[in-house]
Amino acid sequence: MAVTSTDLNEGIRLIHFSGQSATQSFSREFLPHIAKAIDAGLTHPNVKAIVLTGEGKFFSAGADINAFAKSIEDGDAPQLIRDLTGILHPLLIRMRQSPTITVAAINGACAGGGLGLALACDARIVSPQAKMAASYAGMGLSPDGGTTWLLPRLVGDQVSRRFFFENEIWNAEQCVTVGAADAMVAADTLVEAACETAERWSQWGQHTKEATKHLLQVQSTQDFETHLKHERTLIEAAGTTDAFKEGVSAFLEKRKPVFER
Repeated sequence: MAVTSTDLNEGIRLIHFSGQSATQSFSREFLPHIAKAIDAGLTHPNVKAIVLTGEGKFFSAGADINAFAKSIEDGDAPQLIRDLTGILHPLLIRMRQSPTITVAAINGACAGGGLGLALACDARIVSPQAKMAASYAGMGLSPDGGTTWLLPRLVGDQVSRRFFFENEIWNAEQCVTVGAADAMVAADTLVEAACETAERWSQWGQHTKEATKHLLQVQSTQDFETHLKHERTLIEAAGTTDAFKEGVSAFLEKRKPVFER
């Protein structure tokens, strides 16, 4: 299988892109399999976090360029793009809105829609072989996959402008330096480190994870007063949860809280 899912300890699911699902992720053939695998993790009651990784030199290298060439010959390019973004873009929204923590373990090239997939995750851990590229400008395309929304929120507007208009390729060290990745680790410990991050970030209560992700998602589109009201509504709701009871009890009993999945 080009896309495999493996359940690890502590509710972590590892999704591995191999073969053409890593080198030609965004094709009519492989993108549905990627989306199906991620959706299965997002909706599974026992999965608290998902770790995404690729194979060899590629995390997710983006579109199938041969398919693009054929679609141009057939006059089908706009429809191909509609088909692919029609799968990818709703998937990215579901990832951002889900309480399930997602971590990209970026082992190699991460480009185009694959970059959007990585940026949509809650965290990104890179190996020294990792690279990030938009690659749209060189193809005569404008960016998609949420890259122009997600990247500026991580690295800032002007750094993003240079990245897109210079058609830059960032190596692993650059990714960490500008803030597009959270950490760089040795290649042979990449998945382990990503899983450790996934475990730490997914240990909290369901409401805590969902509300925190939501508040961070909307903070740039709300004025401060509106955002404070939004926070108040959600923390009031948190006060009714079992997680809140467990957190208070654990604090008073001087122990680590244990939250249900």
